[in-house]
Amino acid sequence: MSLTPQQIDIIKATVPVVQEYGTTITTTFYKNVLDANPALNNIFNQTNQRNGAQPRALSGALAAYAANIDNLAVLSDAVERICQKHASLFIRPEHYPIVGKYLLEAMGQVLGAALTPEILDAWTAAYNQLAQIMIDREAQLYREAGEWKEWRDFKIAKKVKESSIITSFYLEPVDGKPLPLFKPGQYISVQVHVPDFGYLQSRQYSLSDRPNEKYYRISVKREDALVLPEVNTPVEAGVISNTLHDSKNEGDIVQVSPPQGEFFLDLHKTVDSPVVLISAGVGLTPMVSILNTLIETRSTRPISYIHAARSKEVDAFHAHVQEIASSQSNIRSWVFVKNLPADDYGHPVKDLAGRMDLSKVKDDALHLDDSSTVYFICGPGGFMNDMSKTLQLFGVSEDRIKLEVFGTGEAQ
Repeated sequence: MSLTPQQIDIIKATVPVVQEYGTTITTTFYKNVLDANPALNNIFNQTNQRNGAQPRALSGALAAYAANIDNLAVLSDAVERICQKHASLFIRPEHYPIVGKYLLEAMGQVLGAALTPEILDAWTAAYNQLAQIMIDREAQLYREAGEWKEWRDFKIAKKVKESSIITSFYLEPVDGKPLPLFKPGQYISVQVHVPDFGYLQSRQYSLSDRPNEKYYRISVKREDALVLPEVNTPVEAGVISNTLHDSKNEGDIVQVSPPQGEFFLDLHKTVDSPVVLISAGVGLTPMVSILNTLIETRSTRPISYIHAARSKEVDAFHAHVQEIASSQSNIRSWVFVKNLPADDYGHPVKDLAGRMDLSKVKDDALHLDDSSTVYFICGPGGFMNDMSKTLQLFGVSEDRIKLEVFGTGEAQ
């Protein structure tokens, strides 16, 4: 259902209002919809509800939608990312009318008489338009998943400590059926019961190994609560990640959804193009999946693995990458270690002291002379933004840079 020209004009005229009152509207929306539909607490991220991240993210999305209502192509990447996540959480068509009802009611509750019948009609049409776009795309993703149409029980077959803060979980389906082969770089959602919340909760984890039909591997960082001294910003503990670390052991059962995500290496495109993998912290997990897949397929294309870690103790898969780099002439690796002793430089993985600085590896690692080179970046939002901007300053076109965006934030 398309909007009329008049409705488009009305929506665009409300952009300043959405920017000013959006977070109040979305906070009201979440409170009301969850009070009336408590089962939805099993879907919505309770941590992001408590810290306000989810209302802020929805407010930003509404403002972006309103500002681009006459040019939705601008939002195609963001919509695709949302649909992929929705499919990983089994969001259904019947959820959309519920959300629409309470969102529009929240607008009326916050804006009062300023929400005229004409504005309400325009926003109703705008919501229904976006909902249908998402329903159609998500239906396609569900069809692609085949018979896997609900949460599936997986056993933790193996739990392996990869570094001081990252542990791998090898997940095997309880029903013993072969697993669908994912695209390297994609993620799964893992669902567990959280006693502190009283609800089921799900989080997305990148698959960290090559595709195979027997198991999925995720490599999870322990997230302790802390305060970042440089910005005096509190960081909450990772509820699901720490539950996996502390409470889930080999033999335990978790629930898993099919692989999803638009961040992946397409093995059927640009077969010979150089691949540059840039990561920080636990952002290495999809990179290891891509790397292992390229090894498995015996790719001879040039591959650069560039990673940043706080210390060597937290750097997972260091020995694995070192072994690969020593045995494959087309693969080279650099690891920037923030706290690296002056005399500690590993080979063939070249360790560099300090924060990641792409200018230091510009000539050796980035393959800037090849316009077909593809770049993958995963890590904290600020890191991804900085690396992407640096690559663009070096002359890399934005369409060759892929960013993995998790959580409620957006890489710019």
